[in-house]
Amino acid sequence: MISADSAAGTVTLSRSADALLPGDYSLWFSGGTGHARLGEVLGETDVSVTRRVIAVDFGDLAKARRGRLSGWFYLGPEEFGHPFTEVRIETELGPSPAWLVPAEKSSGRWVIQVHGRAVSREETLRAIPVFRDAGYTSLLISYRNDPDAPASLDGRYGLGDTEWHDVEAALRFAVDNGATDVVLMGWSMGGATVLQAVTRSELAGVVRGIVLDSPVVDWVTALRYQGELRNLPNPVRSAVLVLIGKNWARRLTGQLAPIDLPRLNFVRRSGELHLPILLMHSDDDGFVPATASRALAEARPDIVTYEAFTVAAHTKLWNYDRDRWNTAIARWLTRVVG
Repeated sequence: MISADSAAGTVTLSRSADALLPGDYSLWFSGGTGHARLGEVLGETDVSVTRRVIAVDFGDLAKARRGRLSGWFYLGPEEFGHPFTEVRIETELGPSPAWLVPAEKSSGRWVIQVHGRAVSREETLRAIPVFRDAGYTSLLISYRNDPDAPASLDGRYGLGDTEWHDVEAALRFAVDNGATDVVLMGWSMGGATVLQAVTRSELAGVVRGIVLDSPVVDWVTALRYQGELRNLPNPVRSAVLVLIGKNWARRLTGQLAPIDLPRLNFVRRSGELHLPILLMHSDDDGFVPATASRALAEARPDIVTYEAFTVAAHTKLWNYDRDRWNTAIARWLTRVVG
């Protein structure tokens, strides 16, 4: 539940871990028809949390009674005041929309942003400023089964095992438009997707580095954890992992093809990775545990720069501490990618 005090410029939320997170966040309210931006926590009780309202973008917050917090914060690239265009990337399923934000001076350096599962490219807007300051053109893509992108034949997410084809199409678009040095950045499932792209795409040679925010490095670890959150018995969790990987179970899962979970495990496949990686994860992610990220960093300290956050939760590292997040990326781009 939420209640706003327009005169005080505050909103009071039901107490929860998300409501208590330090930093700046979006608040979607009234069934997604309203959007506000919230700042710091001003007070709390046993049942509620009061935060500062930075702005109300649309909707009547005073009448809102329900809402949800999000880490997106920005709604579109126009908010940064830089030139941008909406482009169409030709994928194997059809044209897929993306935002293209050119660098101030063309250099051939591009970053391709890949959002997480069941969200959209708005999630990645937070990364535009730090990459543009470093001289990068930003391409923020959508991929199969996004609301504004082509659907796959089964309408199911492939956990990165299929979506990497759309990242490959984005790489082709970037190269065709002057990219010579590309950084791939993946958020949550987008992390699993870019790891598939750099190990399976014929265009991987143009990639110079990878940035991962709260990534899925091993889906077995992530799915077991999410099963625990839902209080599923261990035999049920194990059965699910078996089913999604079997061709005969397609009628049960709705998938056109089974998902190759071992191929999605980059702790075991760490020896196949050769590009520098900046990996940022919160120890109390709450959705995708950081254990696999830490295991990858321990297995490949020669290529992985690991930034361990705490408190920040899942894909909210920028919101929690944007200065640290931006600095980590800027320093890595300068020292590692060059």
